[in-house]
Amino acid sequence: MGVFASTDDPVSTGHEQVVFCQDKQSGLKAIIGIYSTALGPALGGTRFYPYASEDDALADVLDLSRGMAYKNALAGLDLGGGKAVIWGDPEQIKSEALLRAYGRFVESLGGRYYTACDVGTYVADMDVVARETRYVTGRSVEHGGAGDSSILTAWGVFQGMRAASEHVWGTPSLRGRRVGVAGLGKVGKYLTGHLLEDGAEVVATDVNPKALAWVRSNHPQVTLMDDASALVAADIDVYAPCALGGALNDDTVPALRAKVVTGAANNQLAHPGIEKLLADRGILYTPDYVVNAGGVIQVADEIEGFNFDRAKLRATRIYDTTREILGLADAEGVPPAVAADRLAERRMAEVGRLRSIHLR
Repeated sequence: MGVFASTDDPVSTGHEQVVFCQDKQSGLKAIIGIYSTALGPALGGTRFYPYASEDDALADVLDLSRGMAYKNALAGLDLGGGKAVIWGDPEQIKSEALLRAYGRFVESLGGRYYTACDVGTYVADMDVVARETRYVTGRSVEHGGAGDSSILTAWGVFQGMRAASEHVWGTPSLRGRRVGVAGLGKVGKYLTGHLLEDGAEVVATDVNPKALAWVRSNHPQVTLMDDASALVAADIDVYAPCALGGALNDDTVPALRAKVVTGAANNQLAHPGIEKLLADRGILYTPDYVVNAGGVIQVADEIEGFNFDRAKLRATRIYDTTREILGLADAEGVPPAVAADRLAERRMAEVGRLRSIHLR
């Protein structure tokens, strides 16, 4: 993604509010970061992860919340950007008491922040959090929610990949293209299905043996690689990072043989300058926070009463947004990540300004 938090100081990064939350009895230690409410209440998921230190947790929440502001802006949502992290191993400390304590902290913000699922949290967890706060999305269908948001995340990534394919090869179809999918989790497996249906050849990898077994059983035509390094160096047309961030770095970019990078992972660019390195090598990178916005579009739709067809139509428009960004990048002579940042900042400034018009 083209947005970077260059420091772990909330003032320097421009955040409106950062809240540290602790409930000693349940073991909850959480940080909620609100980057911007220019377009509306901040929306972003809750990551439950065993960070090495509080500084690492803070750096992650600042980076992720800023990225959510840009993602929501380009998705056309009237929502700002926020994110939360719970510091700890979810396999060890996650409990009803901890999740409900977290929900009370979300409620204390009075609607400035809506939470949802992220790494380490699931739909069932959001149902528990919702017992203490109204400001929760990504809930189960039984409770009026959208269910698994990875469905439209994968659909949106596929639409972004179609736009990139049209830009590079003149056709929005991936038929006949060899696509490398790194990460076969919730999003990667749905993306693989869309690609196969479109006639693409898929090669893939994952560190989880269960994910590999699922693909062998459901899509035996997929070629499985030993690891992400082998996939990056493989003879592929499109590289789709769908696991954790930092997939595009000083080691992977020089080895990459693909002409297009379009994936679901957040924060794919390891540091500033990687987007230029990609451009210098003639590799088209579609910014991650543009193409992976289908999930936030899906959970945001819950706020007005979830309708899957309406949410899918909005996620399908990621194709048009990606085309616009790629066209702007060419016209202005900048990498797509820079063009995307400019569009997002323009919308936050122009639409956010309207809040200065006071209503009785």
